[in-house]
Amino acid sequence: MIGPETAQVPGPRPVPAAAAAPRAGDQVTSVSIEPETGTPARRLLGVELLIVLGLSLGASGIGALISFADSLTQPIALGQQVATLNGSRAPGRPWIDLAWQLYYIARGLMPVALVGYLLVRESTSLRVLGFDLGDKRRDLGRGVLVAAAIGGTGLGLYLAAQAAGFNLTVAPSGLPDVWWRIPVLTASAWQNAILEEVIVVGYLLRRLGQLGWSWPAAVVASSVLRGSYHLYQGVGGLVGNMVMGAVFCLLYRRWGRVMPLVVAHALIDTVAFVGYALLAGHVSWLPTG
Repeated sequence: MIGPETAQVPGPRPVPAAAAAPRAGDQVTSVSIEPETGTPARRLLGVELLIVLGLSLGASGIGALISFADSLTQPIALGQQVATLNGSRAPGRPWIDLAWQLYYIARGLMPVALVGYLLVRESTSLRVLGFDLGDKRRDLGRGVLVAAAIGGTGLGLYLAAQAAGFNLTVAPSGLPDVWWRIPVLTASAWQNAILEEVIVVGYLLRRLGQLGWSWPAAVVASSVLRGSYHLYQGVGGLVGNMVMGAVFCLLYRRWGRVMPLVVAHALIDTVAFVGYALLAGHVSWLPTG
C-alpha cells in the first residue's frame, strides 16, 4: 500500500532521502552496518547472539542449572530421582493434551525462525548453515552413521552414570498410551534436533567467528552450552553432551552443513523416546525410576 509520503505526484522525481546531503544543524548518526556487506557490526552481533540464546537454549541452560541444584538438595539420591521428558500436559484429556504437545513443539521452533529472519537481514539464509534439502541422500547417510556411532556410546554412558549415582533416571516419555503418542514423540525428537543443531552449531559458530573468536574457543563455547542445558539430567548428561557437542562441531567444520547433524540427532532422540515408550517396564536393563 502506498502511503502519503511515497505517493507519486507530478513534477520532478524526488531525490531519495538516503542520497540527500545533510543540512546544517542536522544530526548525523552512524549506522551499525559493515560497509557493502550488510553484516551488522560486532557490537550488535554480540547483542543479537545474547538475545537469541536468552530466548532459547541459553535460558534452558540456566533452567537446567537451577533444576540440578534442586535435585542435589533433595533428601533422596540423584539415581533415585526421575527427570521426565515429554510428559503429559493434560492427564486424562487426550485431545487437550495433544493440543498442548503440538503447541510446545511449534513454539520450540520459533528461535530457528528468528535465526532464519536474522540471516535474511544479513542478505543470506539458513542455507549458509547447510540447513536445506539440497543434498538429501548424503545428509541422510552421514546422519545415520553418526547416530549409530554416538547413540550406542551415549546410552552406555548414561547407564553407567545412572548406576554410579551421578545421573537422574531419565524417562524420555511420560505420555499416555494413546494413538498420537508415537507421532508426537517423533515430532518432538525432530524439533529438538532442528533447534539444537541450527542454534548451537550453525548459528553460534557463525556468529562467534564473526565476533573474532578462535575456532577452538568457539568449539568449547558450543560444547559447554550443549552440556549446560542437559545438566538437569546430572553429571552424565553434562559431560556426555559436551563430548557430543565437540564431535558435532568438528563434523560441521568438515562438512559445512548442519543437516547431517540434525538427522543424527533426530534419529538418536527418536530411538530414545519411542524405544523407552515401548520398552519401559518390559526389560530389566532400562531404568524407569
